[in-house]
Amino acid sequence: MPTKRVAAWLREHPVAADGALAVLLAVISLIALFVRAPIEHMPPPGPLAVLLVLLVTLPLTWRRRHPLWINLGVGAASAVYGASPYPDLVTPVALGGVVALYTMVAWCGRTVSIVVGVLTGLSVAVVSLVPATDSDLLDVAFTTLLLAGAWVLGDSARIRRAYTAELEARAELLARERDFEARRAVAAERARIARELHDVVTHHVSMMVVQAEAGPVLAERDGEAAERTFDTIAGIGRQAMTEMRRLLGVLRDEDPPEEGPAGEGAFAPQPGLAQVPDLIDQARRAGVRAELQMDGRSWSLPAGVDLSAYRIVQEALTNVVKHAAGARVRVRVRHTDRDLHIEVHNEGSPTGIGSDGGTERDGRVSNGEDRDGSAGQGLIGMRERVHLFGGELTAGARPGGGFAVIARLPIGGPR
Repeated sequence: MPTKRVAAWLREHPVAADGALAVLLAVISLIALFVRAPIEHMPPPGPLAVLLVLLVTLPLTWRRRHPLWINLGVGAASAVYGASPYPDLVTPVALGGVVALYTMVAWCGRTVSIVVGVLTGLSVAVVSLVPATDSDLLDVAFTTLLLAGAWVLGDSARIRRAYTAELEARAELLARERDFEARRAVAAERARIARELHDVVTHHVSMMVVQAEAGPVLAERDGEAAERTFDTIAGIGRQAMTEMRRLLGVLRDEDPPEEGPAGEGAFAPQPGLAQVPDLIDQARRAGVRAELQMDGRSWSLPAGVDLSAYRIVQEALTNVVKHAAGARVRVRVRHTDRDLHIEVHNEGSPTGIGSDGGTERDGRVSNGEDRDGSAGQGLIGMRERVHLFGGELTAGARPGGGFAVIARLPIGGPR
């Protein structure tokens, strides 16, 4: 729309907009000056009258850059014009003076606005006493009401602009806090993954130490057994180095928060895909119609991959239980030569309302609190785990309704 484009251009160029307003008021005032002079039986206006009209209107071009000084200058010119024997410009008070007063009140502080408003009222009273003005009580009342209205409107504009600025500041603060919470959630999730991988690496190193201590004894008794022992140590060491590199990758970018005291079960064995049937049973007991399908060849997975796969299935089932109670969910775990594929599909709650009040909109479950009490950290944890192993994760609404989590974890082939 041309009108919208013009309005947008004027908002981006306030000096040009104010200049156009000043020129418009100057033209109207000059027309009124030359039209009303014969009507009021006055001589044709001279250069001084034209100059005063221009001083009352044209400085409004810079009214928003210097609101106080422009108001004082325009007000003084208006007072001089009002005390001179010239015809009224449209109203008993010049329109330029009204606009200048409004701008000053809108852009200056409350104290300055009150002081200038009182001075303006006194100047109106003084000018009305000059015999050349030929003012009556009606003219004084009209002028006072007009200037008072301009003051009130300017004060309202100032309050509204301050309120809008406060809302924008709060929105910016909330955005920064939201970003901070997102980074904190990622750091906390990375710390949790790091603790789990720490247990895995500790296990490998402990096995290496035990095998190495037994190596010299076997070397004296059975050379072949000793050779197999050292091969085992080398294999465990390579796997430990792989897990350690992944651990350092988690901690490279951000320092996780300090860990509190270890709770009960801190040294318990970490779960894996072998415990996924237990998760399915737990989901069924929670009211979810869960089904499990495991395809492909089974071989021992790297401990980190095994743990992450278990956690991904656990997070997906937890979200279904929390936000789509009673839904039907299918879990499929499929091995290939190089990858482990995990798919968790749910068809959505029959009522669209989870057990905790979470709703399902357009087939996608709304964000609720996760298992650890933080909103939206379930998907964050899944993404971090998959990214740790260089895999892929897709999580979103299904075209036919419900929600799907699809993950691919590289495993480097059978071990």
